[in-house]
Amino acid sequence: MIGTALVVRPDNAGDVLLAGPAVRAVAAGAREVVMLAGPYGRAAAELLPGVGRVLEWRAPWIDPDRMPVTSEHAARLVDQVRAVGPDLAVIFTSFHQSALPTALLLRLAGVPRIAAISEDYPGSLLDVRHVVDESVDVPEPERMLGLVRAAGFVLPPGDDGRLAVRGPLPDVAHLTGPPGYVVVHPGTTAQARAWPVERWAEAVEALLAAGERVVVTGSPGERALTAIVSGPAADLGGATTFAELAAVLAGASVVVAANTGPAHLAAAVGTPVVSLFAPVVPAARWAPYGVPSVLLGDQDAPCRGSRARLCLVPGHPCLSAVSGAQVVDAVHGLAAAKESLRGAVTEFGEAVTELGDAVTELGDAVTEGVP
Repeated sequence: MIGTALVVRPDNAGDVLLAGPAVRAVAAGAREVVMLAGPYGRAAAELLPGVGRVLEWRAPWIDPDRMPVTSEHAARLVDQVRAVGPDLAVIFTSFHQSALPTALLLRLAGVPRIAAISEDYPGSLLDVRHVVDESVDVPEPERMLGLVRAAGFVLPPGDDGRLAVRGPLPDVAHLTGPPGYVVVHPGTTAQARAWPVERWAEAVEALLAAGERVVVTGSPGERALTAIVSGPAADLGGATTFAELAAVLAGASVVVAANTGPAHLAAAVGTPVVSLFAPVVPAARWAPYGVPSVLLGDQDAPCRGSRARLCLVPGHPCLSAVSGAQVVDAVHGLAAAKESLRGAVTEFGEAVTELGDAVTELGDAVTEGVP
């Protein structure tokens, strides 16, 4: 057991959520876990089980908005980390990111032991250099769990390694009504991953026509988008905090979203996902993890593996061919699977109860037969 561990994931909310299982493994072997997150991931970091405190800092080599690298900005991170005084730091990165700039600043802050995945030779920047075969697409949560295992941390007994958030979540019934609705989240942080607006509106209309209750969600900056998409459905664009959004997704039977943070938040609250997935990054790494899901979109489109933020192919063919009717079919398939699973769990619980009653009766009979 170590004292304080610093875990680093300075990008978006979805990336932070995918780090959750690895963070819990570190928390099982440390008295305190402090998470260093960026401005887009802080709210997710605050919901991760095992995290005691959150530091916020924008990493110029990670943040999608170009920002200057200055000594003053770097010094702010060094000062924050020195004030924490971690015994160890684990730097989480995606396969296309380098941990070494962060490791350099953590060394300057006096962190004595640093672990990260690094294909490049790290010199004295890393104490645990975990090397992985990046030609194999491994789900991001499992990739990060591999790193913390190399650093000496494992999930505690009973932890299934799925995504999770800290509860209790807020009551959002006044926003959504009773559970059982379908959430449609049309926003993305990258245009290349976006389904066309008219298709989102078509999907909402088709879901309503199929008898579904639909709740449309979005960030404050997506209010105009959700207003267009929602039509007569409930429009919660800009109306929820991150924790409230988690609660809204938890009450849904299915969530429909692109490859974006709320898809991973849905997985973290155990809700199946219909994913409009543009193949600019591999689905094997970034698809919703640990929950039933359906991927829609041409995974062999010309943009495959490009990591593009802006669509490079005229007509956006990887997603534009997906129809609202396909979304409805996928939603109904996942909802039926969820109901079947719920029924199986209920039957199992009833069987366990009956077995317990039988054991009790047997025990009573044995007791009565003892002189």
